[in-house]
Amino acid sequence: MDRIDQLSIFIRVAHSGGFTAAADQLGLPRPTVSLAIQQLETRLDTRLFHRTTRRVSLTREGEMLLERAINLVADSETLEQQFKLRTRGMAGRLKVDLPSRIARRHVAPALPKFFDRFPDIEIDLGSSDLPIDLVHEGIDFALRVGQVVSDSLVARPLGSFHMINCASPAYLRRHGTPLSPADLSQHLTVHYALPNGGRAVQWEWEEDGQLQTVVMNAQVSANTAETYIACCLAGMGLIQIPAFDVRDHLMAGELVEVLADWRAPSMPVQIVYPHRRGLSPRAQVFSNWMTELLGPYLN
Repeated sequence: MDRIDQLSIFIRVAHSGGFTAAADQLGLPRPTVSLAIQQLETRLDTRLFHRTTRRVSLTREGEMLLERAINLVADSETLEQQFKLRTRGMAGRLKVDLPSRIARRHVAPALPKFFDRFPDIEIDLGSSDLPIDLVHEGIDFALRVGQVVSDSLVARPLGSFHMINCASPAYLRRHGTPLSPADLSQHLTVHYALPNGGRAVQWEWEEDGQLQTVVMNAQVSANTAETYIACCLAGMGLIQIPAFDVRDHLMAGELVEVLADWRAPSMPVQIVYPHRRGLSPRAQVFSNWMTELLGPYLN
């Protein structure tokens, strides 16, 4: 077993918290995993894990090694892939994570066209509105809408989504149409609760170049875009949403724009990937294709 293989096993043990779990995830016998760690510790002349009967945890030296190991393994995979491309073309497995609504409505329907161009690439398409640990989950890159604040991630801006305020005709018949932000105190919103903390997002708008916010009343909260829009369609309140997300509903008259002069700031859209790992060639072609796909909706 070479050193890169040992480091890959070390990373898996560190993330899974045990030799048995790592062996199951890697499809290796447990003794093979234990031997790889022993050999790595012998080579480095240091102890990498604290071991108990139920779980292992990193020593201080193990924590120091982990980030370097992640970068070394990623660099090795990228280098290997670059040489393989010379003889086999663009190939390999790619693991990405996208917001659920973008994955379902835009990316998934267009995938046949991507595979027409790159038939030897395999994609594990994760779709969730929840924040995830890209390193722990082995994600090559993710698409994120909104601000990304993380020292461990590199963000590549793609543009931004234009925001819109809207409500259902049924809601407006019952509650009237707000004509200015001063009317919001008499209206309901559907709260969008941040998936990582549960805090409801405030209603926002720009006025004279300044960001204004207000806390609105709500009878229901949602933590996914699909549910958020569904509640608005059901007449539960006003929402703020990227315009492309509700374009079909607006055209069909199922939703109506309100407060057009007081919109929320555009939401940044970006590709994010683990710090210093870089994007493999197959990740680059897929991210570039996805950028072209979403281009008509980006500012």
